[in-house]
Amino acid sequence: MTIDGVAQILMMSGAGVIGVAPADGGLLWEHKRPVGTRIVQPALTADGDVLVSSGGETRRIAVAHGPGGWTVEERWTSAGLKPYFNDFVVHEGHAFGFDGRILACIDLEDGKRKWKGGRYGNGQLVLLPDQDFLLVLSEEGELALVGAVPDQFRELARFPAIKGKTWNHPVLVRDVLLVRNGQEMAAFLLSLARS
Repeated sequence: MTIDGVAQILMMSGAGVIGVAPADGGLLWEHKRPVGTRIVQPALTADGDVLVSSGGETRRIAVAHGPGGWTVEERWTSAGLKPYFNDFVVHEGHAFGFDGRILACIDLEDGKRKWKGGRYGNGQLVLLPDQDFLLVLSEEGELALVGAVPDQFRELARFPAIKGKTWNHPVLVRDVLLVRNGQEMAAFLLSLARS
């Protein structure tokens, strides 16, 4: 990530979160607060704060570099979004991801949940930012299109894409959508909207 104009690698451990310099591995900053599950990747907010999920909660921390060095301040902790190993996405002032096995949306201003809905098991999702959509692949292989909006949970479409348990992210490359599990893969050719 790049924080305050400085490229760095964020690493999570049982002791907390640290930012290190890619060139030499030198410690830039640390946030000493135990992190439970350390599988989910941290994310950046539009204004440069860091979102960290620890399995039982999501935290927003402000990391800044000033004349006196690096400072870290915790802004809020929320139980409204608790991804276990499913990544979450940041879009238009909100975070979208899994609260357990159900999709949820929280407000980045205060961490309060805006909505929770749709049962997708331990699925994965990707953001389609230009369309304000989430492309969700359920644990059972169903593909769903969900609105990436804070007002309410809205599933627009859902269909079976692949058989068997999958914990993999769907991938969209131009007009080809790829889904896979441990045994097989499927590709879907999508029609592109014309302007």
